[in-house]
Amino acid sequence: MKLRRLFAAVMACTMLVMPLAGCNNAGQESGEAKEKFVVGFDAEFPPMGFMDDNGNYVGFDLDLAKEVADRLGYEFVAQPIAWDAKDQELAAGNIDCIWNGFTISGREDAYTWTEAYMANKQVVVVNNGSGITTLDDLAGLSVAVQKDSSGLAALEENEALTSTFGELIQEDSYLNALMDLESGSVDAIVMDEIVARYEIQTSGKDMIVLDEAIATEEYGVGFLLGNEELRDEVQGALEEMAADGTLAEISNTWFGSDVTIIK
Repeated sequence: MKLRRLFAAVMACTMLVMPLAGCNNAGQESGEAKEKFVVGFDAEFPPMGFMDDNGNYVGFDLDLAKEVADRLGYEFVAQPIAWDAKDQELAAGNIDCIWNGFTISGREDAYTWTEAYMANKQVVVVNNGSGITTLDDLAGLSVAVQKDSSGLAALEENEALTSTFGELIQEDSYLNALMDLESGSVDAIVMDEIVARYEIQTSGKDMIVLDEAIATEEYGVGFLLGNEELRDEVQGALEEMAADGTLAEISNTWFGSDVTIIK
């Protein structure tokens, strides 16, 4: 009798476990407790996302994304990508979203977006003492910008300015562009103000940001066009974080003030 009861108990447990073993959500291995939330980012874009001295991926946007994942019950995965391959990564399902100082302006219809959470400008960075103080001073000079960036898009929309450049050089990353500027290989860089000021402040580079901006813009989280379900989840978590002060707390950690714009 005891053997029969034991057998029945084992069979009952097996019937309960078998359906679960067959489940395999997108981005989740069979048997895992949590579905993964894979965030695509440029690992050379401080302070939004980058590799620190210990080889860890860190940054303001990554901190936001991890907090969102925790609140939604997802396993957070920071996935570095080549910035000019971000669309292919998203379309292939290798990442769930692009979250890395990602400019909405000019891309409104290419992705499903959260509401903007941060404002930014495209600015010009030059070496201190270069004599370059205005946009007019860039005439005949070599100007660097990152490939497939909002800085490049802003320049392409301002032909009156770019036509005066001696050369427009597209770099793989802004960190490479900053090294080229420091060495004198280029005369100026057009880049995100938030990244420029952070890099100048933390690295001690003898560079300045010109007062005149190329363009103003806003950052959002970009999802594959039509993926409104995940977008709505992330948007809701961001609004909760704004309401309970977590968004401001993370911003203060990185910038010393609350630079977010979600109300």
